[in-house]
Amino acid sequence: MAAISRKLRKTLQKQDQRRSRIENGAKKNKERDRKELRLKAALSIGALPYTPTIMSWLSQAIDKPSKQIVQADVDTFLKA
Repeated sequence: MAAISRKLRKTLQKQDQRRSRIENGAKKNKERDRKELRLKAALSIGALPYTPTIMSWLSQAIDKPSKQIVQADVDTFLKA
């Protein structure tokens, strides 16, 4: 069994990672869209306080710390 040089091994690894990123990227984008719909539905059903998962996502979406989010922020976000 012939040994592969470190440089060649790293080059092949980089190519594999690039291909994986391209193939998995489309799947992940679709999953992000489904997650956003699911979390928006959960927002419209409930009221503060939400679960940590929802609060984390919401704080990123409206660019505000979760401790500072009030129901008016949620209502504004759902209307947009």
